Amino acid sequence: MKINRSVRFGIGIMAIAFAATACGGSESSNTVSENAADGKLTVGIKFDQPGLGLRNADGTFSGFDVEVARYVANELGVKPENITFKESPSAQRETLIQNGEVDYIVATYSITDARKEKVSFAGPYFVAGQSLLVKADNTDITGPESLNGGKILCSVAGSTPAQKVKDTYAKDVQLQEFDTYSACVEALRNGAVDAVTTDDIILAGYAAQSPGEFRIAGEPFTTENYGIGLAKDDSEGRGKINDAIEKMISSGAWAAAFTETVGPSGYPMPAPPTVNRY
Repeated sequence: MKINRSVRFGIGIMAIAFAATACGGSESSNTVSENAADGKLTVGIKFDQPGLGLRNADGTFSGFDVEVARYVANELGVKPENITFKESPSAQRETLIQNGEVDYIVATYSITDARKEKVSFAGPYFVAGQSLLVKADNTDITGPESLNGGKILCSVAGSTPAQKVKDTYAKDVQLQEFDTYSACVEALRNGAVDAVTTDDIILAGYAAQSPGEFRIAGEPFTTENYGIGLAKDDSEGRGKINDAIEKMISSGAWAAAFTETVGPSGYPMPAPPTVNRY
């Protein structure tokens, strides 16, 4: 039986579409503004960072990053109930943005030159500093240099803090990576690692979650500018998100959100950052 040329062409198009779907090509490639105009947004956050991005036992979400994400969405015209939060582990953040699985990410996402080659950033909306979390009764570790001597340091895959310590401060430290910081904290609790390193504001949340069990050792030793990650070529979306961050700061909503979410940990509220319009 002969197949009409137009039928063969149609079958070919269907095959291409099926292949694209199988490879993830069905994800939305719309800009932040286009998706916001439809009244819905998908936003990447962390699910396991107390005070910043946390999925609670009842399925709700809380934390400073969550409040920033909601404020930005509201400025873009999207109501809180129309936001879908998607877990965004450190190692997956660029991929989630590039595949169109999220519209933007607010997840303690430090702005770096290497990351800017793959995605774009609005902000910063917060400036933190890398530090160390140890057990409360630990007196050996007072800063990154004291990790020399074979100490085991934990951080997460896809993030840079542990390697930064090894390269700059403690060349013989042993590095241990997990998928999440909560796994690192559990390893610290069990004695499998000697310290956890990431930004001080993240560590403060974990310390507050287990009063008297952990402490932050020493002073911050880096500067981490937290940005909102979005598609690299979405300059309109970046501009609108920058506008929202500036309004959140100037209106007092930024300080109020910080006080409500991070404040209970005892982490002092810093001066708000200046948005970089690069």
